[in-house]
Amino acid sequence: MKLKQLFTDDDAVSPVIGVILMVAITVILAAVIATFVLGLGESVSSTAPQAQFQEDYSPTDTNETDDFGETATNASDTGILTVSHSGGDSISANNLYMVGSSEGNHTDERKAWSDAGVGDKVSAGTSIDYAVSDSDTVRVIWNNGEGNSAELSKWPGANN
Repeated sequence: MKLKQLFTDDDAVSPVIGVILMVAITVILAAVIATFVLGLGESVSSTAPQAQFQEDYSPTDTNETDDFGETATNASDTGILTVSHSGGDSISANNLYMVGSSEGNHTDERKAWSDAGVGDKVSAGTSIDYAVSDSDTVRVIWNNGEGNSAELSKWPGANN
C-alpha cells in the first residue's frame, strides 16, 4: 500500500460544490432569522374580518328599550338604531362592539354584541337595536382581544 501517497494526495471536494453548500446554508439561515425577527407567522391570523353592516334609524314616539337595556326616551331627537350584519365573515359576538352614545347613559363606552343576546356568532341576518340620539356617531368595532382592532361600520347620525 502506498501510505505515503495517501498523506500527500490533494484531491478533495470540488471548490464549486463547497461554495454552493455555503451559499445554501447562508440563505436558509437568513430566512429562518428573518421569520423570527419580522414575525411573519403572527400577522396572518390577526387580520380584521371582512363584513358589511347596515344601519336603520327610527325615531321613537314612546320610551323604547334597546337590546342592551338602555332606554330611548320619547324626546324628539332620540330613536333606535338597528344595526344588521348584511354580509361577509361571521364574527365572534365577544369580539364585536358598539361604540357611541347609548341614549340611557350618554357615554362612549363599548358594548359587546354578546351582551345584547345575539348568541356566540354574528353572521349575515343578525341585528341589534341600539338607543341613540339623532346626532350621535355610532361605530361597530372589531377587537380580537390581542391589541388588534378595526372599525367595520360607522353611522354618522340621522342629521348628518
